[in-house]
Amino acid sequence: MSDSSSIAVTRFAPSPTGHLHIGGARTALFNWALARRLGGHFLLRIEDTDQLRDTGRESVLGILKGLSWLGIDWDEGPAPDLEADRDPRSVAPFYQSQRLDLYTERLNQLLEADLAYHAFETPEELTAMRDEAKREKRAFKYDGRALNIPRQERFDRAASGESCVVRFRAPNEEIVVPDNVLGDVHIAPGELDDFVIRKADGFPTYHFAVVVDDELMGVTHVVRGQEHLANTPRHVALQKALGFRTPRYAHLPLIVNPGGGKMSKRDKDKAVRKACRENNITEPPAGSCDPAEFTAWIKDKNRQLNQRDLSALAVALNVELPEIDVEDFRAAGYLPEVVANYIALLGWSPGDDIEKFDMAFLAERFDTSRIGKTGARFDYKKLAAFNNDAIAELSDESFADRWWSWCAEFDPELLASIDAGAAINDRFRMLAAATKPRCKTFRDGAIGSAFLSLSTKDIAYDEKAVAKVLMKNDGEGLDTLRAFATELESCSTWTPEAIHELVGSFATRNEIGMGKIAQPLRVAITGSTVSPPIDATLAVLGRDETLARISRCLSAHGAAA
Repeated sequence: MSDSSSIAVTRFAPSPTGHLHIGGARTALFNWALARRLGGHFLLRIEDTDQLRDTGRESVLGILKGLSWLGIDWDEGPAPDLEADRDPRSVAPFYQSQRLDLYTERLNQLLEADLAYHAFETPEELTAMRDEAKREKRAFKYDGRALNIPRQERFDRAASGESCVVRFRAPNEEIVVPDNVLGDVHIAPGELDDFVIRKADGFPTYHFAVVVDDELMGVTHVVRGQEHLANTPRHVALQKALGFRTPRYAHLPLIVNPGGGKMSKRDKDKAVRKACRENNITEPPAGSCDPAEFTAWIKDKNRQLNQRDLSALAVALNVELPEIDVEDFRAAGYLPEVVANYIALLGWSPGDDIEKFDMAFLAERFDTSRIGKTGARFDYKKLAAFNNDAIAELSDESFADRWWSWCAEFDPELLASIDAGAAINDRFRMLAAATKPRCKTFRDGAIGSAFLSLSTKDIAYDEKAVAKVLMKNDGEGLDTLRAFATELESCSTWTPEAIHELVGSFATRNEIGMGKIAQPLRVAITGSTVSPPIDATLAVLGRDETLARISRCLSAHGAAA
Protein backbone atom coordinates (compact mmCIF):
# COMPACT_ATOMS: atom_id res chain seq x y z
CA MET A 1 0.00 0.00 0.00
CA SER A 2 1.52 3.33 -1.03
CA ASP A 3 1.79 6.46 1.12
CA SER A 4 1.16 8.69 -1.89
CA SER A 5 -1.76 11.12 -1.66
CA SER A 6 -2.72 14.35 -3.44
CA ILE A 7 -3.43 16.10 -0.12
CA ALA A 8 -1.89 14.22 2.78
CA VAL A 9 -3.03 15.13 6.29
CA THR A 10 -1.63 13.44 9.39
CA ARG A 11 -2.47 14.24 12.98
CA PHE A 12 -1.36 13.87 16.56
CA ALA A 13 -4.26 13.90 19.01
CA PRO A 14 -3.15 13.72 22.66
CA SER A 15 -5.37 13.80 25.70
CA PRO A 16 -4.42 16.57 28.18
CA THR A 17 -3.82 14.26 31.13
CA GLY A 18 -0.21 15.15 32.02
CA HIS A 19 3.20 15.55 30.44
CA LEU A 20 3.95 14.32 26.93
CA HIS A 21 5.01 10.66 27.14
CA ILE A 22 8.01 9.67 25.05
CA GLY A 23 5.79 7.20 23.16
CA GLY A 24 3.39 10.00 22.28
CA ALA A 25 6.34 12.10 21.16
CA ARG A 26 7.41 9.32 18.80
CA THR A 27 3.87 9.11 17.38
CA ALA A 28 3.87 12.86 16.81
CA LEU A 29 7.33 12.72 15.24
CA PHE A 30 6.36 9.98 12.78
CA ASN A 31 3.15 11.79 11.78
CA TRP A 32 5.13 15.01 11.34
CA ALA A 33 7.77 13.24 9.23
CA LEU A 34 5.19 11.52 7.03
CA ALA A 35 3.36 14.79 6.39
CA ARG A 36 6.61 16.54 5.54
CA ARG A 37 7.70 13.80 3.12
CA LEU A 38 4.32 13.82 1.37
CA GLY A 39 4.19 17.61 1.22
CA GLY A 40 1.01 17.64 3.27
CA HIS A 41 -0.25 19.02 6.59
CA PHE A 42 0.53 17.90 10.13
CA LEU A 43 -2.40 18.63 12.42
CA LEU A 44 -2.54 18.84 16.21
CA ARG A 45 -5.86 18.09 17.92
CA ILE A 46 -6.59 18.01 21.67
CA GLU A 47 -8.87 15.14 22.71
CA ASP A 48 -10.36 16.57 25.90
CA THR A 49 -13.77 14.90 26.12
CA ASP A 50 -12.83 12.73 29.10
CA GLN A 51 -13.87 15.06 31.88
CA LEU A 52 -12.52 12.78 34.62
CA ARG A 53 -8.97 12.64 33.22
CA ASP A 54 -8.61 16.09 31.65
CA THR A 55 -6.11 18.23 33.58
CA GLY A 56 -6.66 21.29 31.45
CA ARG A 57 -4.62 24.19 30.17
CA GLU A 58 -1.43 23.32 32.06
CA SER A 59 -1.25 19.89 30.44
CA VAL A 60 -1.96 21.28 26.98
CA LEU A 61 0.82 23.84 27.38
CA GLY A 62 3.14 21.08 28.56
CA ILE A 63 2.37 18.97 25.49
CA LEU A 64 2.91 21.90 23.12
CA LYS A 65 6.14 22.79 24.90
CA GLY A 66 7.41 19.22 24.60
CA LEU A 67 6.64 19.08 20.88
CA SER A 68 8.26 22.45 20.24
CA TRP A 69 11.36 21.47 22.23
CA LEU A 70 11.81 18.42 20.01
CA GLY A 71 11.53 20.54 16.88
CA ILE A 72 8.11 19.19 15.88
CA ASP A 73 6.07 22.03 14.39
CA TRP A 74 2.46 21.71 13.33
CA ASP A 75 0.61 23.35 10.47
CA GLU A 76 -2.82 23.31 12.07
CA GLY A 77 -3.85 23.28 15.70
CA PRO A 78 -3.53 25.36 18.87
CA ALA A 79 -0.80 28.00 18.85
CA PRO A 80 2.10 27.27 21.25
CA ASP A 81 0.87 30.03 23.57
CA LEU A 82 -2.79 28.93 23.20
CA GLU A 83 -3.72 32.47 22.13
CA ALA A 84 -4.72 31.60 18.56
CA ASP A 85 -5.23 28.61 16.32
CA ARG A 86 -3.11 27.64 13.35
CA ASP A 87 -5.73 26.78 10.77
CA PRO A 88 -4.95 27.42 7.10
CA ARG A 89 -7.81 25.13 5.95
CA SER A 90 -10.48 26.26 8.43
CA VAL A 91 -10.90 22.93 10.20
CA ALA A 92 -10.91 24.46 13.69
CA PRO A 93 -11.73 24.24 16.53
CA PHE A 94 -9.00 21.84 17.62
CA TYR A 95 -10.40 20.96 21.04
CA GLN A 96 -12.97 18.17 21.01
CA SER A 97 -14.84 19.83 23.87
CA GLN A 98 -15.57 22.71 21.45
CA ARG A 99 -16.88 20.42 18.69
CA LEU A 100 -19.91 18.92 20.46
CA ASP A 101 -22.40 20.23 17.89
CA LEU A 102 -20.50 18.42 15.13
CA TYR A 103 -20.69 15.13 17.06
CA THR A 104 -24.37 15.60 17.87
CA GLU A 105 -25.21 16.08 14.19
CA ARG A 106 -23.52 12.80 13.21
CA LEU A 107 -24.91 11.02 16.25
CA ASN A 108 -28.45 11.96 15.27
CA GLN A 109 -27.72 10.71 11.77
CA LEU A 110 -26.95 7.25 13.19
CA LEU A 111 -29.92 7.29 15.55
CA GLU A 112 -32.37 8.21 12.81
CA ALA A 113 -30.99 5.44 10.60
CA ASP A 114 -31.28 2.92 13.49
CA LEU A 115 -27.54 2.40 13.35
CA ALA A 116 -27.33 3.53 16.96
CA TYR A 117 -29.72 3.47 19.91
CA HIS A 118 -30.24 4.80 23.42
CA ALA A 119 -29.50 2.43 26.30
CA PHE A 120 -30.60 3.06 29.88
CA GLU A 121 -28.79 0.53 32.07
CA THR A 122 -27.40 1.96 35.30
CA PRO A 123 -23.74 1.46 36.26
CA GLU A 124 -24.89 -1.07 38.85
CA GLU A 125 -26.82 -3.06 36.25
CA LEU A 126 -23.83 -3.11 33.92
CA THR A 127 -21.58 -4.25 36.76
CA ALA A 128 -23.98 -7.11 37.48
CA MET A 129 -23.91 -8.11 33.82
CA ARG A 130 -20.10 -8.15 33.85
CA ASP A 131 -20.02 -10.16 37.06
CA GLU A 132 -22.37 -12.72 35.53
CA ALA A 133 -20.12 -13.06 32.49
CA LYS A 134 -17.13 -13.52 34.76
CA ARG A 135 -18.87 -16.26 36.74
CA GLU A 136 -19.75 -18.01 33.48
CA LYS A 137 -16.12 -17.60 32.29
CA ARG A 138 -17.02 -15.71 29.15
CA ALA A 139 -16.02 -12.32 27.83
CA PHE A 140 -18.56 -9.62 28.58
CA LYS A 141 -20.42 -8.34 25.55
CA TYR A 142 -23.43 -6.08 25.77
CA ASP A 143 -26.43 -8.13 24.63
CA GLY A 144 -28.46 -5.32 23.05
CA ARG A 145 -31.27 -5.61 25.57
CA ALA A 146 -32.12 -1.91 25.18
CA LEU A 147 -33.39 -2.77 21.70
CA ASN A 148 -36.27 -4.62 23.39
CA ILE A 149 -37.63 -1.18 24.30
CA PRO A 150 -39.81 0.20 21.49
CA ARG A 151 -37.96 2.69 19.31
CA GLN A 152 -40.16 5.70 20.03
CA GLU A 153 -40.11 5.01 23.74
CA ARG A 154 -36.32 5.08 23.67
CA PHE A 155 -36.35 8.47 21.95
CA ASP A 156 -39.00 9.84 24.32
CA ARG A 157 -37.17 8.71 27.45
CA ALA A 158 -33.91 10.25 26.19
CA ALA A 159 -35.71 13.50 25.30
CA SER A 160 -37.22 13.67 28.78
CA GLY A 161 -33.72 13.82 30.27
CA GLU A 162 -33.48 10.27 31.58
CA SER A 163 -29.84 9.24 32.01
CA CYS A 164 -28.69 7.13 29.09
CA VAL A 165 -25.83 6.36 26.74
CA VAL A 166 -25.92 5.91 22.99
CA ARG A 167 -24.59 2.64 21.60
CA PHE A 168 -23.49 1.93 18.05
CA ARG A 169 -25.28 -0.98 16.43
CA ALA A 170 -22.31 -3.09 15.36
CA PRO A 171 -22.69 -4.72 11.94
CA ASN A 172 -22.71 -8.49 11.75
CA GLU A 173 -20.11 -8.62 8.99
CA GLU A 174 -16.36 -8.91 8.54
CA ILE A 175 -14.38 -5.77 9.28
CA VAL A 176 -11.09 -5.22 7.47
CA VAL A 177 -8.52 -2.79 8.86
CA PRO A 178 -6.00 -1.72 6.20
CA ASP A 179 -2.61 -1.31 7.88
CA ASN A 180 0.67 -0.27 6.26
CA VAL A 181 2.71 -2.04 8.94
CA LEU A 182 0.76 -5.17 9.82
CA GLY A 183 -1.07 -5.73 6.55
CA ASP A 184 -4.85 -6.11 6.41
CA VAL A 185 -6.31 -7.10 9.78
CA HIS A 186 -9.56 -9.10 9.54
CA ILE A 187 -12.23 -9.08 12.25
CA ALA A 188 -14.77 -11.89 11.92
CA PRO A 189 -18.52 -11.17 11.83
CA GLY A 190 -20.05 -10.82 15.28
CA GLU A 191 -16.83 -9.98 17.14
CA LEU A 192 -17.70 -6.32 17.65
CA ASP A 193 -20.10 -5.44 20.45
CA ASP A 194 -22.57 -2.58 20.52
CA PHE A 195 -20.10 -0.14 22.04
CA VAL A 196 -20.93 3.24 23.57
CA ILE A 197 -20.44 6.27 21.33
CA ARG A 198 -21.95 8.93 23.63
CA LYS A 199 -21.58 8.81 27.39
CA ALA A 200 -24.25 9.66 29.94
CA ASP A 201 -22.59 13.05 30.53
CA GLY A 202 -23.36 14.01 26.93
CA PHE A 203 -19.78 13.83 25.70
CA PRO A 204 -18.81 11.53 22.85
CA THR A 205 -16.53 8.61 23.53
CA TYR A 206 -13.06 8.55 22.07
CA HIS A 207 -14.20 6.12 19.37
CA PHE A 208 -16.91 8.37 18.01
CA ALA A 209 -15.15 11.72 18.30
CA VAL A 210 -11.96 10.54 16.64
CA VAL A 211 -13.86 9.15 13.64
CA VAL A 212 -15.86 12.34 13.14
CA ASP A 213 -12.83 14.57 13.58
CA ASP A 214 -10.59 12.59 11.23
CA GLU A 215 -13.21 12.86 8.50
CA LEU A 216 -14.06 16.54 8.98
CA MET A 217 -10.40 17.51 9.30
CA GLY A 218 -9.45 15.62 6.17
CA VAL A 219 -7.06 13.19 7.86
CA THR A 220 -5.69 10.78 5.27
CA HIS A 221 -3.05 8.88 7.28
CA VAL A 222 -3.25 7.70 10.91
CA VAL A 223 0.04 6.65 12.49
CA ARG A 224 -0.42 5.49 16.09
CA GLY A 225 0.65 2.84 18.59
CA GLN A 226 -0.32 -0.82 18.34
CA GLU A 227 -2.24 -0.45 21.60
CA HIS A 228 -4.91 1.27 19.46
CA LEU A 229 -5.20 -1.66 17.07
CA ALA A 230 -8.04 -3.16 19.12
CA ASN A 231 -9.97 0.11 18.67
CA THR A 232 -9.48 0.46 14.93
CA PRO A 233 -12.14 -2.10 13.81
CA ARG A 234 -14.70 -0.03 15.70
CA HIS A 235 -13.51 3.07 13.90
CA VAL A 236 -13.69 1.39 10.50
CA ALA A 237 -17.23 0.18 11.23
CA LEU A 238 -18.28 3.70 12.25
CA GLN A 239 -16.67 5.19 9.15
CA LYS A 240 -18.66 2.85 6.95
CA ALA A 241 -21.91 3.57 8.79
CA LEU A 242 -21.41 7.33 8.47
CA GLY A 243 -20.32 7.17 4.85
CA PHE A 244 -16.79 8.37 5.70
CA ARG A 245 -13.46 7.51 4.12
CA THR A 246 -11.12 5.11 5.88
CA PRO A 247 -7.66 6.64 6.36
CA ARG A 248 -4.48 4.67 5.74
CA TYR A 249 -3.44 3.21 9.11
CA ALA A 250 0.02 2.37 10.40
CA HIS A 251 0.23 0.90 13.89
CA LEU A 252 3.59 1.36 15.61
CA PRO A 253 5.26 -1.26 17.82
CA LEU A 254 5.23 -0.58 21.55
CA ILE A 255 8.20 1.05 23.23
CA VAL A 256 9.38 -1.22 26.05
CA ASN A 257 11.66 -0.40 28.97
CA PRO A 258 15.05 -2.11 29.48
CA GLY A 259 13.28 -4.88 31.43
CA GLY A 260 10.98 -5.67 28.52
CA GLY A 261 7.80 -4.21 30.01
CA LYS A 262 5.76 -1.38 28.56
CA MET A 263 7.55 1.92 29.07
CA SER A 264 5.08 3.84 31.17
CA LYS A 265 4.78 6.46 33.86
CA ARG A 266 4.25 3.63 36.32
CA ASP A 267 8.00 2.90 36.03
CA LYS A 268 8.64 5.98 38.18
CA ASP A 269 6.20 4.77 40.78
CA LYS A 270 7.86 1.38 40.85
CA ALA A 271 11.31 2.92 41.39
CA VAL A 272 10.18 4.89 44.45
CA ARG A 273 8.13 1.99 45.82
CA LYS A 274 11.19 -0.28 45.53
CA ALA A 275 13.33 2.22 47.47
CA CYS A 276 10.72 2.40 50.23
CA ARG A 277 10.61 -1.38 50.47
CA GLU A 278 14.38 -1.85 50.49
CA ASN A 279 14.88 0.85 53.12
CA ASN A 280 11.85 -0.15 55.20
CA ILE A 281 10.25 3.28 54.80
CA THR A 282 6.81 3.24 56.43
CA GLU A 283 6.32 6.99 56.78
CA PRO A 284 7.12 9.72 54.28
CA PRO A 285 10.14 11.95 54.98
CA ALA A 286 9.05 15.29 56.37
CA GLY A 287 7.76 17.67 53.72
CA SER A 288 7.76 15.13 50.89
CA CYS A 289 4.08 14.19 50.61
CA ASP A 290 0.85 13.89 52.56
CA PRO A 291 1.17 11.10 55.21
CA ALA A 292 -2.35 9.79 54.60
CA GLU A 293 -1.79 9.65 50.84
CA PHE A 294 1.56 7.92 51.40
CA THR A 295 -0.01 5.33 53.68
CA ALA A 296 -2.78 4.54 51.18
CA TRP A 297 -0.19 4.29 48.39
CA ILE A 298 2.25 2.06 50.23
CA LYS A 299 -0.54 -0.37 51.16
CA ASP A 300 -1.97 -0.64 47.65
CA LYS A 301 0.49 -1.70 44.94
CA ASN A 302 -1.99 -0.68 42.23
CA ARG A 303 -2.32 2.86 43.54
CA GLN A 304 -0.11 5.60 42.09
CA LEU A 305 1.08 8.83 43.67
CA ASN A 306 0.54 12.03 41.74
CA GLN A 307 3.59 13.38 39.91
CA ARG A 308 4.29 16.16 42.41
CA ASP A 309 4.31 13.90 45.48
CA LEU A 310 6.24 11.20 43.66
CA SER A 311 8.97 13.64 42.62
CA ALA A 312 9.23 15.10 46.13
CA LEU A 313 9.44 11.63 47.64
CA ALA A 314 12.13 10.62 45.15
CA VAL A 315 14.23 13.64 46.09
CA ALA A 316 13.82 12.93 49.80
CA LEU A 317 14.87 9.30 49.33
CA ASN A 318 17.65 10.13 46.83
CA VAL A 319 16.00 7.99 44.14
CA GLU A 320 16.81 8.71 40.50
CA LEU A 321 13.60 8.41 38.54
CA PRO A 322 13.72 6.92 35.03
CA GLU A 323 13.03 9.38 32.24
CA ILE A 324 9.61 8.61 30.75
CA ASP A 325 8.12 11.93 29.66
CA VAL A 326 9.70 14.40 27.26
CA GLU A 327 9.95 16.84 30.16
CA ASP A 328 12.10 14.28 32.04
CA PHE A 329 14.63 14.20 29.20
CA ARG A 330 14.63 17.98 28.97
CA ALA A 331 15.23 18.31 32.71
CA ALA A 332 17.97 15.67 32.54
CA GLY A 333 19.87 17.83 30.10
CA TYR A 334 19.58 15.93 26.84
CA LEU A 335 19.81 17.81 23.56
CA PRO A 336 16.40 17.88 21.84
CA GLU A 337 17.83 16.97 18.44
CA VAL A 338 19.42 13.87 19.99
CA VAL A 339 16.18 12.76 21.65
CA ALA A 340 14.29 13.25 18.38
CA ASN A 341 16.96 11.30 16.49
CA TYR A 342 16.91 8.46 19.01
CA ILE A 343 13.14 8.01 19.29
CA ALA A 344 12.93 7.98 15.48
CA LEU A 345 14.93 4.75 15.65
CA LEU A 346 12.42 3.12 17.99
CA GLY A 347 10.58 0.95 15.50
CA TRP A 348 11.86 2.61 12.32
CA SER A 349 15.09 2.54 10.37
CA PRO A 350 16.27 4.57 7.37
CA GLY A 351 18.39 1.63 6.23
CA ASP A 352 22.05 1.59 5.11
CA ASP A 353 23.12 1.24 8.79
CA ILE A 354 22.43 4.96 9.31
CA GLU A 355 21.66 5.83 12.92
CA LYS A 356 22.50 9.51 13.33
CA PHE A 357 20.53 12.08 11.37
CA ASP A 358 18.69 15.35 11.71
CA MET A 359 15.05 16.31 11.26
CA ALA A 360 15.54 17.28 7.61
CA PHE A 361 16.89 13.81 6.86
CA LEU A 362 13.94 12.19 8.67
CA ALA A 363 11.42 14.31 6.77
CA GLU A 364 13.04 13.31 3.49
CA ARG A 365 13.41 9.58 4.18
CA PHE A 366 10.51 8.57 6.45
CA ASP A 367 8.24 5.86 5.08
CA THR A 368 5.83 3.56 6.90
CA SER A 369 7.16 0.57 4.97
CA ARG A 370 10.27 0.64 7.17
CA ILE A 371 8.35 0.48 10.46
CA GLY A 372 8.92 -2.78 12.35
CA LYS A 373 6.28 -5.00 13.88
CA THR A 374 7.93 -5.96 17.18
CA GLY A 375 8.46 -3.98 20.36
CA ALA A 376 11.22 -1.36 20.39
CA ARG A 377 13.43 -1.48 23.50
CA PHE A 378 14.43 1.87 24.95
CA ASP A 379 18.19 1.80 25.61
CA TYR A 380 19.11 4.61 28.00
CA LYS A 381 22.83 3.89 27.62
CA LYS A 382 22.64 4.25 23.85
CA LEU A 383 20.76 7.53 24.16
CA ALA A 384 23.40 8.81 26.61
CA ALA A 385 26.15 7.79 24.18
CA PHE A 386 24.37 9.64 21.36
CA ASN A 387 24.10 12.71 23.55
CA ASN A 388 27.73 12.51 24.63
CA ASP A 389 28.83 12.42 20.99
CA ALA A 390 26.59 15.37 20.11
CA ILE A 391 27.91 17.46 22.99
CA ALA A 392 31.47 16.68 21.95
CA GLU A 393 30.69 18.01 18.46
CA LEU A 394 29.41 21.36 19.80
CA SER A 395 31.77 24.31 19.78
CA ASP A 396 32.74 25.57 23.23
CA GLU A 397 30.71 28.70 22.58
CA SER A 398 27.59 26.77 21.54
CA PHE A 399 27.89 24.43 24.50
CA ALA A 400 28.22 27.36 26.91
CA ASP A 401 25.16 29.09 25.46
CA ARG A 402 22.99 26.00 25.57
CA TRP A 403 24.20 24.86 29.01
CA TRP A 404 23.59 28.33 30.42
CA SER A 405 20.00 28.26 29.11
CA TRP A 406 19.49 24.87 30.72
CA CYS A 407 20.99 26.01 34.03
CA ALA A 408 18.84 29.14 34.02
CA GLU A 409 15.79 26.89 34.22
CA PHE A 410 17.01 23.83 36.08
CA ASP A 411 20.02 24.91 38.17
CA PRO A 412 19.96 28.68 38.79
CA GLU A 413 21.96 28.16 42.00
CA LEU A 414 24.99 27.16 39.95
CA LEU A 415 24.76 30.34 37.88
CA ALA A 416 24.30 32.48 40.98
CA SER A 417 27.40 30.96 42.58
CA ILE A 418 29.61 32.43 39.82
CA ASP A 419 27.57 35.59 39.21
CA ALA A 420 26.25 34.31 35.88
CA GLY A 421 22.56 34.42 36.74
CA ALA A 422 21.69 37.39 34.58
CA ALA A 423 23.94 36.62 31.62
CA ILE A 424 26.84 34.43 30.61
CA ASN A 425 30.13 35.75 31.95
CA ASP A 426 33.79 34.76 31.53
CA ARG A 427 33.71 32.53 34.62
CA PHE A 428 30.82 30.51 33.21
CA ARG A 429 32.50 30.20 29.82
CA MET A 430 35.66 28.92 31.53
CA LEU A 431 33.60 26.41 33.47
CA ALA A 432 31.71 25.31 30.36
CA ALA A 433 34.90 24.74 28.38
CA ALA A 434 36.36 22.67 31.22
CA THR A 435 33.12 20.74 31.78
CA LYS A 436 32.17 19.93 28.20
CA PRO A 437 34.60 16.97 27.69
CA ARG A 438 33.35 15.33 30.89
CA CYS A 439 29.57 15.29 30.58
CA LYS A 440 27.04 13.21 28.71
CA THR A 441 24.21 15.58 29.60
CA PHE A 442 23.86 19.11 30.93
CA ARG A 443 22.84 17.63 34.27
CA ASP A 444 26.16 15.76 34.43
CA GLY A 445 27.91 19.08 34.07
CA ALA A 446 25.79 20.61 36.81
CA ILE A 447 26.44 17.70 39.17
CA GLY A 448 30.17 17.92 38.52
CA SER A 449 30.07 21.65 39.28
CA ALA A 450 27.83 21.44 42.35
CA PHE A 451 30.78 22.26 44.64
CA LEU A 452 30.65 25.85 43.36
CA SER A 453 27.24 26.36 44.97
CA LEU A 454 28.47 25.31 48.42
CA SER A 455 29.68 27.72 51.05
CA THR A 456 33.12 27.00 52.49
CA LYS A 457 31.70 25.76 55.79
CA ASP A 458 29.31 23.35 54.05
CA ILE A 459 31.91 21.32 52.18
CA ALA A 460 31.74 17.68 53.26
CA TYR A 461 35.01 15.79 52.89
CA ASP A 462 34.93 12.26 51.54
CA GLU A 463 36.67 10.12 54.16
CA LYS A 464 38.27 7.79 51.63
CA ALA A 465 39.57 10.71 49.60
CA VAL A 466 41.04 12.35 52.71
CA ALA A 467 42.73 9.13 53.78
CA LYS A 468 44.18 8.38 50.34
CA VAL A 469 45.10 11.86 49.12
CA LEU A 470 45.83 13.90 52.24
CA MET A 471 46.76 11.57 55.11
CA LYS A 472 48.68 8.81 53.35
CA ASN A 473 52.47 8.65 53.96
CA ASP A 474 52.31 10.69 57.18
CA GLY A 475 50.21 13.47 55.69
CA GLU A 476 52.24 13.96 52.54
CA GLY A 477 49.27 15.42 50.68
CA LEU A 478 48.56 17.92 53.44
CA ASP A 479 52.18 19.07 53.40
CA THR A 480 52.03 19.56 49.64
CA LEU A 481 48.75 21.45 49.96
CA ARG A 482 50.15 23.70 52.68
CA ALA A 483 53.27 24.49 50.66
CA PHE A 484 51.38 25.18 47.46
CA ALA A 485 48.86 27.39 49.28
CA THR A 486 51.69 29.79 50.09
CA GLU A 487 52.53 30.11 46.40
CA LEU A 488 48.88 30.58 45.49
CA GLU A 489 48.64 33.49 47.91
CA SER A 490 51.27 35.33 45.92
CA CYS A 491 49.70 34.56 42.53
CA SER A 492 48.72 37.91 41.03
CA THR A 493 47.16 36.70 37.77
CA TRP A 494 44.21 34.42 38.48
CA THR A 495 43.61 32.70 35.14
CA PRO A 496 43.66 29.03 34.10
CA GLU A 497 46.88 29.63 32.20
CA ALA A 498 48.64 31.31 35.13
CA ILE A 499 47.46 28.65 37.57
CA HIS A 500 48.55 25.86 35.23
CA GLU A 501 52.01 27.41 34.94
CA LEU A 502 52.25 27.78 38.72
CA VAL A 503 51.28 24.11 39.28
CA GLY A 504 53.80 22.98 36.68
CA SER A 505 56.58 25.09 38.13
CA PHE A 506 55.87 23.83 41.66
CA ALA A 507 55.82 20.21 40.46
CA THR A 508 59.13 20.62 38.62
CA ARG A 509 60.90 22.26 41.56
CA ASN A 510 59.67 19.59 43.99
CA GLU A 511 60.19 16.73 41.52
CA ILE A 512 56.62 15.44 41.80
CA GLY A 513 53.86 14.82 39.30
CA MET A 514 51.22 17.49 38.80
CA GLY A 515 48.61 15.06 40.12
CA LYS A 516 50.34 15.17 43.51
CA ILE A 517 49.26 18.80 43.69
CA ALA A 518 45.98 18.64 41.80
CA GLN A 519 44.39 15.92 43.92
CA PRO A 520 45.00 17.56 47.32
CA LEU A 521 43.63 20.77 45.83
CA ARG A 522 40.49 18.97 44.62
CA VAL A 523 39.84 17.47 48.05
CA ALA A 524 40.32 20.86 49.66
CA ILE A 525 37.96 22.78 47.41
CA THR A 526 35.33 20.14 46.52
CA GLY A 527 35.59 17.53 49.27
CA SER A 528 36.27 14.81 46.68
CA THR A 529 38.78 13.83 44.01
CA VAL A 530 36.47 14.75 41.12
CA SER A 531 36.30 18.15 39.42
CA PRO A 532 37.00 19.76 36.07
CA PRO A 533 40.72 20.37 35.30
CA ILE A 534 42.25 21.94 38.38
CA ASP A 535 43.50 25.12 36.69
CA ALA A 536 40.04 25.97 35.35
CA THR A 537 38.39 24.87 38.60
CA LEU A 538 40.45 27.30 40.68
CA ALA A 539 40.03 30.09 38.15
CA VAL A 540 36.24 29.74 38.18
CA LEU A 541 36.08 29.42 41.98
CA GLY A 542 38.06 32.63 42.42
CA ARG A 543 41.15 33.51 44.44
CA ASP A 544 39.55 34.37 47.78
CA GLU A 545 37.22 31.37 47.85
CA THR A 546 40.00 28.99 46.80
CA LEU A 547 42.30 30.17 49.59
CA ALA A 548 39.46 30.07 52.12
CA ARG A 549 38.64 26.46 51.24
CA ILE A 550 42.27 25.39 51.42
CA SER A 551 42.60 27.08 54.81
CA ARG A 552 39.53 25.28 56.15
CA CYS A 553 40.79 21.92 54.88
CA LEU A 554 44.18 22.42 56.51
CA SER A 555 42.52 23.41 59.77
CA ALA A 556 40.15 20.45 59.67
CA HIS A 557 42.80 17.83 58.96
CA GLY A 558 46.13 19.37 59.95
CA ALA A 559 45.99 18.19 63.54
CA ALA A 560 45.36 14.62 62.44
CA ALA A 561 48.53 14.72 60.37
